[in-house]
Amino acid sequence: MSQRHSDSSLEDKLLEYRFHSELRLDANGNPASGLPLARGSLRTRTNAAFEPEASASLALTPEDKESRPIILSTQSPAALKMGTQQLIPRSLAVASKAKTPARHQSFAAAVLSREAARRDPQLHPAPSFSLDDMDVDTGPGEMLKRNLRNQSYRAAMKGLTPPGGKGDSIQLSSKLQALAEESSQPSARSPAKNKRTLGRKRAQKGSFKDDPQFYQEIRERGLNTSHESDDDVLDEPPSPERAQRVDTPIVVKSYRPAQVTWSQLPEVVESGILGALSTEERKRQEAMFEILTSEYSYLHSLNTLVAEFLQSPELRATMTQMEYHHLFSNILDVLAASQRFFEALEQRHKAQVCVEDISDILEEHAEHHFHPYVAYCTNEIYQQRTLQKLSAGNTAFREALREIEKRPACGGLPMISFLILPMQRVTRLPLLTDTLCIKTQGHPERYRAASRALKAISKLVKECNEGAHKMERTEQMVTLHTQLDFGKVKSLPLISASRWLLKRGELVLVEEAGLFRKIASRPTCYLFLFNDVLIITKKKSEDSYLVQDYARLEHVQVQKLEPSEPSLPGGGSRSSSVPHPFQVTLLRNSEGRQEHILLSADSASDRARWITALTYKEKQWQGLDHKGELPQVEITKAYFARQADEITLQQADVVLVLQEEDGWLYGERLRDGEMGWFPDGFARSITSRVAVEDNVRRMERLRVETDV
Repeated sequence: MSQRHSDSSLEDKLLEYRFHSELRLDANGNPASGLPLARGSLRTRTNAAFEPEASASLALTPEDKESRPIILSTQSPAALKMGTQQLIPRSLAVASKAKTPARHQSFAAAVLSREAARRDPQLHPAPSFSLDDMDVDTGPGEMLKRNLRNQSYRAAMKGLTPPGGKGDSIQLSSKLQALAEESSQPSARSPAKNKRTLGRKRAQKGSFKDDPQFYQEIRERGLNTSHESDDDVLDEPPSPERAQRVDTPIVVKSYRPAQVTWSQLPEVVESGILGALSTEERKRQEAMFEILTSEYSYLHSLNTLVAEFLQSPELRATMTQMEYHHLFSNILDVLAASQRFFEALEQRHKAQVCVEDISDILEEHAEHHFHPYVAYCTNEIYQQRTLQKLSAGNTAFREALREIEKRPACGGLPMISFLILPMQRVTRLPLLTDTLCIKTQGHPERYRAASRALKAISKLVKECNEGAHKMERTEQMVTLHTQLDFGKVKSLPLISASRWLLKRGELVLVEEAGLFRKIASRPTCYLFLFNDVLIITKKKSEDSYLVQDYARLEHVQVQKLEPSEPSLPGGGSRSSSVPHPFQVTLLRNSEGRQEHILLSADSASDRARWITALTYKEKQWQGLDHKGELPQVEITKAYFARQADEITLQQADVVLVLQEEDGWLYGERLRDGEMGWFPDGFARSITSRVAVEDNVRRMERLRVETDV
């Protein structure tokens, strides 16, 4: 104790008193009476907590073990000599929550506070570290157990005794007892409001590449049309107007925002540029950076799809070459396009701490490098059909796929979630680019560049949608042309580039009168409803139908009936056998005559879907005046249409709900205006009126600016 690292005589005296008291030395520096004679050097004493095996070999009596105090490494003589800054192994360091100001004390203040606590045991504080910074294991009775990490702290916690105590351990604070391991599941709160998910613990890694997330697990902030996440991204308090809002935008539990924001990057913080930027410019930088980080997550998921599924010899051996091609399509071309896009964005990011713009990159790749997306989306119908066929009838494929999906590299995600990623990414890019447009409205030149990029990407999405629809519709019409037998009915040229199927299905024929007495052998009929004609048939087999009649759609009327209505044959006595009736009137059938048909559906939702489809022509040109007053939902997981009147939806799609019936919703997808039915279990309601109105305004503006 001959060296002193402090010039303060008060601190010297306090240190000397501290060491004599804690090491139980007399005035001459010798051990006090009652202590074991065997004692090592100060270094041996300090390292005892780190070497439990060596310390255990010392021949000490049980009484000695209980009385020997264990000194925390942060309070050891060596640590106190060094001051408050110490070098520790990087592998043991983790970023933690900001500590309260009370913990950031000077060295002298810390010594004085400890001396005051020694004189008054009631003032003795709880340990000044948080178990948030440790990997905690608990055993029976909530006792802390040792493991290879933070061993000295845990040994100290188990054996810590108050000064002068006889082995009675200090009671841990309630904070330590109540602490539980943070769940791997995201918080139920909005990702924008959950501070723990914004990368603050991981920002010190220095790169968004350090811990990539799967694209299936993130939700870009740019998809929030109300932009309530802006204040959170910038670490600013919410505005009073937002603080007064009771309703919040939809919270999707399966989503997590990107880990690192632009403002948290070390190079940005070290440059000192944050203080010189306006709030709007910081938001613009965050919007551009999110396109980069989300593309990296998307690229990470695509690489997993290729490495674990496409290149798996076990999976490849279970299918034919044609099935293999339909299942994975041109995913390697999509991967290459994503790789080029990300490299261009990353190069711009590395060249400038404060990025000037990325709109030119977006426009260039949308126009010249993203064409593989159109081919991949066009193949979607074959991909879904092949996957369903293999999953249903190929045992070897199911087993191989199950084993691959269990691998840690797949993150517990099914293959289908990887296969649909290109469709998800290409439909989100317009919204992310539109967010960039919104952030550049104060700069005319940048706004024009962002608008050009938005139009280029929206055009790409339109081509993807049209490619998928065209392939599906062409295949449907060719197949139906071979299945429909017109017999004695005047033939109708079926195949047409402007014709597609709206709905098909079997219905109960309630009244067999007039022309439809031909179907008396079985009281059912099979309907094919196209966008311009209704064809009524009798099903002969799974792939053969005999046409009974047809009418142009403008000559078809439909009316919903109730089982108890007098107009229904049999009146109320038929209510049990005809639970969901409706009437179809052919004003001019194939022979130019009028016909009435009473039909019954199996469920209320099926009847509603038939009535909606049959009135397609009437509603086609009808606009909705007050869309902001209609309910909206956000899709929480992808849904694939199984029937012609259903709509395929991607995660995060926003849908305007026009009708609800028996667990099914009929709505308009706001990003492109496409309509269809989908189960309500795949969506969550958007309760914030502000978000609903923002969604409508944004989508109407998008359709005007991009001609989608």
